Amino acid sequence: MKYSLMVLIMVVLTGGVNASFLGAEEMSPVPVTETAPQPASVDTGYLVGIDDILEIHVIRPEVIDLTVTVSPDGSLTFPYIGVVIAKDKTPTQLQDEITSRLASGYMKYPVVNVILKESRSRRFFVYGEVIHPGAYPIEQNTTIMRAISMAGGFTKFGSSSRVKVLRARKNGPGYEPLKINIKDVMNGDSNADVSINSGDIVVVSEGVF
Repeated sequence: MKYSLMVLIMVVLTGGVNASFLGAEEMSPVPVTETAPQPASVDTGYLVGIDDILEIHVIRPEVIDLTVTVSPDGSLTFPYIGVVIAKDKTPTQLQDEITSRLASGYMKYPVVNVILKESRSRRFFVYGEVIHPGAYPIEQNTTIMRAISMAGGFTKFGSSSRVKVLRARKNGPGYEPLKINIKDVMNGDSNADVSINSGDIVVVSEGVF
């Protein structure tokens, strides 16, 4: 009893209770790790061609933002490193080359991002029941769904279940028809939304009423 009274007097005199005295665990701050920004470019297998427009961003250590057009000889010019051959390379391959060359004596740990802004060397076509039929440039990640969207979407007669792609045969003349069901894409089936190739013809037919 005397011991408990002495403890109570000590608490009053010190103005509070020490957490460690009561056996409570002390809270320690959670360390925060800073992560360097990473390039957002995704390699879709697209090969850069003449007249294509690219956006090239150096994120760090020095910020450089350029929009360049691939010249008739297939090259482009970039600060510090000069001429870079872009033709027949994917955006990711081009990104890696620019990063490597900048790191070779010009910048420390450069972070580079290369994006295909507009394809002028490769096009596809949309015909049939869309608002704006015609030829369109292939952009990065152009799929059937996006191709129809670029053409203004379906007319009131267009059928989302009657879409096909005419793709040039690899061996011999003619086209290989690929049937696409846009309803499946809209229902979350990403495998149904195939990527567009250069020269593809997207045909949207009328619905059956």
